[in-house]
Amino acid sequence: MNIEKLINLLNKSHSQFHVVEIVKNILKENGFQEINEYDAFNVQLNQKYFVIRNDSSIIAFKTPANIENYHFQIEASHTDSPTFKLKQNPIVVSNGATLLNIEPYGGMIMSSWFDKPLSFAGRVVVKNGNSVTTKLIDIEKDLLVIPNVAIHMNREINSGYKYNPAVDLLPILSLNEVNFNDLLKSYLGDEAEIISHDLYLYNRENAKLCGLNEEMLSSPRIDNLSSVYLSLNAILNSCNTDSVQVFAAFDNEEVGSKTRQGAGSTFLADVLWRISHSLGINCEKHHQALAKSTLISVDNGHAIHPNHPEYSDKNKVYMNKGVLIKYNANESYTSNALSSSIIKVIAKENNIDVQDFENRSDIRGGSTLGNISTSQVSILSVDIGLPQLAMHSSNELCATKDIQYMTNLLVKYFEYSIVVNNGNITFDK
Repeated sequence: MNIEKLINLLNKSHSQFHVVEIVKNILKENGFQEINEYDAFNVQLNQKYFVIRNDSSIIAFKTPANIENYHFQIEASHTDSPTFKLKQNPIVVSNGATLLNIEPYGGMIMSSWFDKPLSFAGRVVVKNGNSVTTKLIDIEKDLLVIPNVAIHMNREINSGYKYNPAVDLLPILSLNEVNFNDLLKSYLGDEAEIISHDLYLYNRENAKLCGLNEEMLSSPRIDNLSSVYLSLNAILNSCNTDSVQVFAAFDNEEVGSKTRQGAGSTFLADVLWRISHSLGINCEKHHQALAKSTLISVDNGHAIHPNHPEYSDKNKVYMNKGVLIKYNANESYTSNALSSSIIKVIAKENNIDVQDFENRSDIRGGSTLGNISTSQVSILSVDIGLPQLAMHSSNELCATKDIQYMTNLLVKYFEYSIVVNNGNITFDK
């Protein structure tokens, strides 16, 4: 995927619901057929399909030309990013201003949300007759701002300050009184009764290239939408017909994945079994296929910070030096000697730069969806990601060469037929 296309997609992706809508439309444009999860699967060989759950998670797959060596090859990422969620009755009137009542979603860098144009996007549930339906909403204007307290009034602001989201982070919506439901209706374009909503703040700043030679990408939601779109690009552009190729993008990774639509749900396991069953694969052969299968968990990691190298391990990793393979002795990541060989073999054979990443031994790192998803469906898995800075800021930073390395790696993973057999892995093109 070229950088310009990625930038364009990032600039449209203001909530996990909009991410899935964008992915759905791209899949349809490329010949993928939508399957309703509530209907029977009618899957044929050598075809392309996708399934959506909760409007915020999506699994797409290509079936093989035959089932002689039936197995799955999966790339998994997540659609959500740290932000603030609007409460159900969000209007707060305070000292001449109308504010929105919010609560944190995930672990964000709170200071990065101040003094910049914000808006909100997500979904609204409305009642029509005897049913309720979901509508997407994205107020694409500079609607909100969270102003800092002036340094004259908070002299300690540059000496370290603990932000309280119930006090410090409420965005200003207007200097006039506002009826929130009327505001939503004006953007939805109808008078249907509003029942509820899932709405999230987003930074209005656009993705852009920066640096002397435009070697960096600055954007909101690089973690983890870069992984979503590069994985999507891989399944669109791969040509292997020996395996079931799967693109999975889950919601709620930033809050633990233990939701109906998260990696900790049965969504992936359900879809894989229903594919097999529809193709006439019995339960025993399905579990044999899982034992032979592989999963790449694609979620970004930390490059060394040039101002703070003390936070990195002695084995340092850098932006523009290759894709990270992420390891952790306590199994926060799924990579091990065997599973990481999947990435290293593909990288070596295709001249793709990769780097081994581990956190400093005295600093607890983050985790991702790899181990959570494999707790539901047991598949050999490896964790990889782009090296980046400012993770969980409202504006993040990665590098352009790494995007190209990742693009090539994910496409090549699908172009091999990769089969696990105990401690052995075969790679066939």
